[in-house]
Amino acid sequence: MNNTTRLSRRSFLRTTGASGLVGGLAAKSYAAVVGANERIRVGLIGGGVIAQSHVNAFNVLRKSGRFEPIAVADCWKTRAMQAVKKLDLPESRAVIDYRRILDNKEVDYVTVAAPEHQHGPMTLAALEAGKAVYCEKPMTRTIPEAQSVVRKQKETGLPVQVGIQGMSDDTYESAAQAIRDGVLGQVVQAQIDYVRRYGAQGPWRRPDLVERHVDKPADLDWNAWLGQTPNVPWDPRRYFEWQNFWDYSGGVSTGLFVHRITRIIKACDLSLPRRVVGMGGIWLWPDGRETPDNFEMLCEYPRGMTVYVLGTMGNRVGVDHLIRGHRGTMYFTGKGWVAKDKEGEVLAEHRSTGAEDILLHHMNLHHHLRNGEELHCPAELGLAGVAPVCMALDSWRTGRMMAWNEEKQEVVPADTAPFDPYLETKA
Repeated sequence: MNNTTRLSRRSFLRTTGASGLVGGLAAKSYAAVVGANERIRVGLIGGGVIAQSHVNAFNVLRKSGRFEPIAVADCWKTRAMQAVKKLDLPESRAVIDYRRILDNKEVDYVTVAAPEHQHGPMTLAALEAGKAVYCEKPMTRTIPEAQSVVRKQKETGLPVQVGIQGMSDDTYESAAQAIRDGVLGQVVQAQIDYVRRYGAQGPWRRPDLVERHVDKPADLDWNAWLGQTPNVPWDPRRYFEWQNFWDYSGGVSTGLFVHRITRIIKACDLSLPRRVVGMGGIWLWPDGRETPDNFEMLCEYPRGMTVYVLGTMGNRVGVDHLIRGHRGTMYFTGKGWVAKDKEGEVLAEHRSTGAEDILLHHMNLHHHLRNGEELHCPAELGLAGVAPVCMALDSWRTGRMMAWNEEKQEVVPADTAPFDPYLETKA
């Protein structure tokens, strides 16, 4: 490893306060919150679409007798009531103010299933209140928020599991081990995608709900939903279609790309990117949305490799998910991976266990709380996923390549950061 790679990793540790690198975290790095045989109790923050998936998971998990949902908070009381009904809880367990869950001494951990702009503030508040956290992806809306979460997690010793459920598939840890063992030789490039095809309506539009809620529901606390974002009048499009607005989401990048690039980050043992460029636009649905409907990004990492991510909401034909090395190429198959040399001969292969599954992700957190099992997607990995997708958005919005400035410990335009294109970066 040369000086540039070491500097990047030292910077990552200094920025986050982390004691280990992504992919190399100690399994017992957090203090156990509950005993090995005690019932784990959870509070759910959010009652919308993603939250419903957690409700379904909770109803399966509680069958073990060692897990108990306690309460649901949502700024729209109706949604909180719907969730507690599905959980067969008393109506009194539905609250508007999520801080009431944080104040509940029965709750061991909270699941944050609110829109992206609330992830950072709610996670920080939960850690401050002494709760472990399962936070939906992305871990935060911004890089500074992600840095704050990692620091607070280290300060409190409480676990943060980020809801990138693909990390509960062992494919990527297995790939990382194969790469460390030299199966591919020196890795130079990876590519992956997240593609969908929407019809005339376009992505993340809910015109039916918007039309029915021109007037704000009486039991919805709009100011609570806005949180730290600019105070604007009630707008049902912002509430039901928040993925299309900068104040609340990065759209394709933060909402979808974070799933994919985190797989590559884990497989290639990456930390923060050195330079990132984002390209795309609102090409199909110029309907008032602010986030792109077509987007791509290219990231350069200090270990000496690039990562390309393709995204479009207008065509579902993707690219092969693979990692290229000097000796061979690793292809992700959906059932694991296979590595082949330039002649097509198989060098190694892996059939996955686990899955991209919300139940497994919660169970991993439960095992961590009980006996220190290593988290599949801890806060450090959450930060490593947030960084490139946010840098790509900054690039697209400014028309400039973005870079991580080692001295300032922040994102800056690449042409203002020290950079030597000929510097060796072999891992």
